[in-house]
Amino acid sequence: MNYLTTRNTKDLFPLMSSLFDDFFSNAFIDEQSETNKMMPMDVSERDKEYIIRANMPGIKKDNVKVSVHDNELIIEGKQVSEKKENEKNETVYRYERFKGNYRRVVSLPEMCDIERVEAKMEDGVLTLIIPKKEPIPAKEIKIG
Repeated sequence: MNYLTTRNTKDLFPLMSSLFDDFFSNAFIDEQSETNKMMPMDVSERDKEYIIRANMPGIKKDNVKVSVHDNELIIEGKQVSEKKENEKNETVYRYERFKGNYRRVVSLPEMCDIERVEAKMEDGVLTLIIPKKEPIPAKEIKIG
């Protein structure tokens, strides 16, 4: 009777597997510093507007700031650490929930009407509706 032996390829090169796992786990760590975490967002377009949806779970509406400067949309949020009364006598073994500042900068196309941007915050998702300006037709200049 013959038996088929199977091997986990990860066991053949444990050091190499570990190096690749570490690389891919930390590949984007520079973009998410401790003081300036990135927030995941979706950017989409309709005929007359752009839509941006940014996940900001646990951040209160009062701690979110949206501004436009030099045609760049800046979204900032602050996650405040507040210990509740029942947490004060606890010993923490693992702390993964981020507390601090979030910030994203998105370059806007020239045809955005930044005077009419609408913003709403619902269930931890910030939604921005950015209307498009009507295109200005080219003007022909006659040479005299």
